[in-house]
Amino acid sequence: MHRDKCTINHFKEQIMIKHLVLFKLKETLPKETKTEISNQFKEAIESLPSVIKTIRHIRVAQNINPEERWDICLDSDFDTLEDVKAYAIHPAHVAAANIIKEYKQDRACVDYEY
Repeated sequence: MHRDKCTINHFKEQIMIKHLVLFKLKETLPKETKTEISNQFKEAIESLPSVIKTIRHIRVAQNINPEERWDICLDSDFDTLEDVKAYAIHPAHVAAANIIKEYKQDRACVDYEY
């Protein structure tokens, strides 16, 4: 019984939250502007772990498939949904998000346990 309990507790400690965000940039933007904004956004977001310690992993990538709808993907991992919520309102994240704010047409987000 004790062995099973340890196994269960160990498994529970491994559950993470995946936070995925997709961005569609305005269609009227030239390709060069989209690339520049994407690169600035990527640099700002990927520097956040040095400031926001609850980020376990974060990556921003530009979609290379022109047949797909979304232009940018933000892929990140956190320990808890509360950590995601704290990250969302952190001033450093808000500043990074403002880079893309006036250029985005749409946004989709999903948070799930894994």
